[in-house]
Amino acid sequence: MSAPISFEAPRGMRDFYPEDMVWRNRIFDAWRAAAERFGFKNYDACVVESLELLQRKSGEEVSEQIYAFEDKSGRKLALRPEMTPTLARMVAARQSRLPFPIKWYTMAQCFRYERMTRGRKREHYQLNMDIIGSDEILCEAEILGAAVAAMREMGLPDTAWHIHVSSRALLGELLAKSGIPQDQHPAVFIALDKRGKISDEEIASLLRNEGLNDEAIAKTFELLAVTSLEGAAALAGEDSPALADLRKLFAMADEMGYGEILMFDIAVIRGLSYYTGIVFEAFDAQRKFRAIFGGGRYDSLLALVGGQPTPAVGMGFGDVVVGEVLRDLLGETCPIQRDGYLIGYMTDEQRPAALKLTAKLRAEGHKVDLSLVAQKPKHFFGKSGNSSALEAIYIGPDDLTAGAVQVKNLETREQRTLAL
Repeated sequence: MSAPISFEAPRGMRDFYPEDMVWRNRIFDAWRAAAERFGFKNYDACVVESLELLQRKSGEEVSEQIYAFEDKSGRKLALRPEMTPTLARMVAARQSRLPFPIKWYTMAQCFRYERMTRGRKREHYQLNMDIIGSDEILCEAEILGAAVAAMREMGLPDTAWHIHVSSRALLGELLAKSGIPQDQHPAVFIALDKRGKISDEEIASLLRNEGLNDEAIAKTFELLAVTSLEGAAALAGEDSPALADLRKLFAMADEMGYGEILMFDIAVIRGLSYYTGIVFEAFDAQRKFRAIFGGGRYDSLLALVGGQPTPAVGMGFGDVVVGEVLRDLLGETCPIQRDGYLIGYMTDEQRPAALKLTAKLRAEGHKVDLSLVAQKPKHFFGKSGNSSALEAIYIGPDDLTAGAVQVKNLETREQRTLAL
């Protein structure tokens, strides 16, 4: 006899029951509203991608986490672990015809086989917003502004979280001034991005394996102790182009109304190898959770996939961590937003009137949840608390005689009369 089939989703994957969809829709609705308010155009792509593309364009850690397989023709394919390589491929395919700069967004499901921790699943949905075809720092400011708008749309107060901003270009300048050759910088970035996940001794060992001596390793850790733009300027010099870009971004954020959310943090590296300039990650103010979203400038990626060199900046905003932050800060019942009507009736004799009223209200654009069977009033109103409707209408014999029904507000318990 075979073992019973498990009713659980595969490890690291998720099912979304209606009560879960309330939270997911709150996040998705905020993402879509913010992206479109900022002028981003929607796109989508296949969830299966070329394994070669993903291995070449992702960081070392992501390459190890790819869900890879061969199809029946022997092609090496994979479930996408992120969206940016796919976006680069799509843009490169039509690069001569696109009206640059372009502002695109998508809400994509991504898959990574990785160790399960709080805030990490093996699949997640992710908002990606990208601006391709401009090297203006205003691109970073627009993307961060849209992310801030999404967080506000979800109901998170500005004081509850921060965006940590740095620059790979600035860190590269500082590493060069410390005597670390440029060809070793990518390995240094990958090692430093693991800070907080492994010990400093293990990071030092990784750097030593890449050829850095003890003096260079010590200088690298000293750089991470810089806590302000002024401190970075003291090391990089006032003529640093990367420093100038960061100052522009902070000034624009002030002008756009979210400057207080930004903070300089030289330890922000980003683990993906294609980032070239400003990078950023958002965290809750108490740092109880993983990064809420992150991204940065990746001016070399299109050329790496075979396209023409094109400046670009983008961000990824996953649903798992922000969902946990929302529940923690706002409470489990927060996302319930009542709207529309719940309609019930006592016997089949009142059903025609219920159907006509339901059709009328739906034609007017209202949401209506119609009871599928006749119910006594106690049973109908007893279940109304589980509904997302704002108002309830119950039709009995007396209502047909009177030609009117009582509409009960399920939040305030106030009633009004509505003609049938």
